[in-house]
Amino acid sequence: MWLVVLALVVLLLVYRWHRQSRILENLSDKYVFITGCDTGFGNSLAKQLDKRGMKVLASCLTEKGAENLKKETSSRLQTTILDISDSKNVSSVAEWVSHVVGDKGLWGLVNNAGIPGQLVPLGWLKKNDFLKVLDVNLLGMVDVTLSLLPLVIKAKGRIVNVSSVIGRLPVIPGGYALAKFGVEAFSDTLRREVNDFGVKVSIVEPGAFNTNIQSFLTVIKKNTEDKFHLLPAETKNIYGEQYLKKFLPGYTW
Repeated sequence: MWLVVLALVVLLLVYRWHRQSRILENLSDKYVFITGCDTGFGNSLAKQLDKRGMKVLASCLTEKGAENLKKETSSRLQTTILDISDSKNVSSVAEWVSHVVGDKGLWGLVNNAGIPGQLVPLGWLKKNDFLKVLDVNLLGMVDVTLSLLPLVIKAKGRIVNVSSVIGRLPVIPGGYALAKFGVEAFSDTLRREVNDFGVKVSIVEPGAFNTNIQSFLTVIKKNTEDKFHLLPAETKNIYGEQYLKKFLPGYTW
């Protein structure tokens, strides 16, 4: 009996030692850049890292988003306006980040910004319907990463790309799944490439969380109905009203 108790105590001490060894030190010296901080995951992460004493550089799509975030955080946190689908904007923000972090480099990059795109049947879409969601969710993420990569390598930091379970199992239509599959491929390729430089690349695949994207569901449902009614007569006849009625309940989650 005593041997069992002793073994449990030893295991507990080893666990506590391991957990303590995983806690990072000198957080106040580390810079982290996060995209998509107006709401949702990016907003929550910026606040949490700020509370832990890190130097957070938070990019928001809107001035209002930036102002609200600054009201709820310390003076350490700095914001900037960034549309990741605008390459000139990305380049100017990358220069700003470089100026702020200086020789310390960028210890963390979190690519969180994204949009849902048109979540309607593929047969209703044209090439242009895919461009915006791919430009933001995939190519914009790639642009930000490559623009800041030298700073991450300088700090031997880490890159975290917010993907989705839909990046593995395309349970919804439209360009969102295509983009997230691309995020997975880019992240895995980059992970192997920068490992020799001491840089870590990770993917986060959230499931269904109550972020701002949930508030879009009503809008998406209406957009689906509108899209159907604007379809060419031939396509509308192929799918029919019954298909629309069957498809729409998917947006009650």
